[in-house]
Amino acid sequence: MLSASTLQMALDFRRAQEWEQFHTPPKNLAIAISVEAAELLEQFQWMLTSDARPSDVKGISIEHEVADIAILLAYLANDLNVNIDEVVKRKLSLNAQRYPIEKARGTATKYDKL
Repeated sequence: MLSASTLQMALDFRRAQEWEQFHTPPKNLAIAISVEAAELLEQFQWMLTSDARPSDVKGISIEHEVADIAILLAYLANDLNVNIDEVVKRKLSLNAQRYPIEKARGTATKYDKL
């Protein structure tokens, strides 16, 4: 997700701001991720389906919200000793089993209903 150097920059920033005190227990980070995800969703509220791309202003706001989510997720993963790369690979493998191409291609049906 984040390179090692970017993660270190984020961790250094958090430490310098003395924000670690607000990030415990990890549930506070999970709550913050949810709030930032809602802020991202807000950028798309009332957008017409025909709008292929958000405006430049919305695009910048969207980038900021994506960055906030990525930073908070990196903090959470770091604090819980979760290797994002490894857990994503495992989840993709599980998804491949749950959603075989011959059953799931082109459908939004959940795996337990296929």
